[in-house]
Amino acid sequence: MIVNEAPENYAEVEKLIREAFWNLNMPGCSEHYLAHIMRSHEDFIPELDFVAKADGKLVGNVMYTKSKLIDETGKEKDILTFGPLAVLPQFQRQGHGKMLLEHSFRKAVDMGYDVIVIFGSPANYISSGFKSCRRYNVCLDNDYFPTAMLVKELKEGALDGRKYIFRESPVYDFDPAEAEEYDRLFPPKEKKILPCQEEFYIYSHSSVHE
Repeated sequence: MIVNEAPENYAEVEKLIREAFWNLNMPGCSEHYLAHIMRSHEDFIPELDFVAKADGKLVGNVMYTKSKLIDETGKEKDILTFGPLAVLPQFQRQGHGKMLLEHSFRKAVDMGYDVIVIFGSPANYISSGFKSCRRYNVCLDNDYFPTAMLVKELKEGALDGRKYIFRESPVYDFDPAEAEEYDRLFPPKEKKILPCQEEFYIYSHSSVHE
């Protein structure tokens, strides 16, 4: 069952996100702090904040913010970004994350959105219709096309090939020290250096070239 997140779910969802991301991209994680500050940010879209339940237990969550594409004339296009997308480790690879995404995609279309841009591992999102940002001529400043920046058209032809610069919500640019302080409110967990963190480093520090 997929429903909108309710205030009484906030603490449980943050614990869920922490479990899903702990030691995944770095020793520890900060995604639960991101969820905490995102809910009160002006770019947050509560209508696209969903939780997945299995046997009465919260097992997954996805949260969206507003973001923008800016073309070479300075014209802005309102689009979406999601993240964190989290599924409890024991429920991963069972389709819960994909169902959350498909549900949120339908709702986003109903709300009039036609493009999503995210940062993530291509292996996790290509099956949901995401492609390299290079395919759509969507970049960051200085014509930089990050390997981890992925684009999905919710409506075919929404992007016409013109060059766009992506601008994500400033909510993602938080102070790591504040995230570390917030994590102290949770039960202690061991931080580890794991091979998967090197994969994250490679994706987040590389770009796609023609």
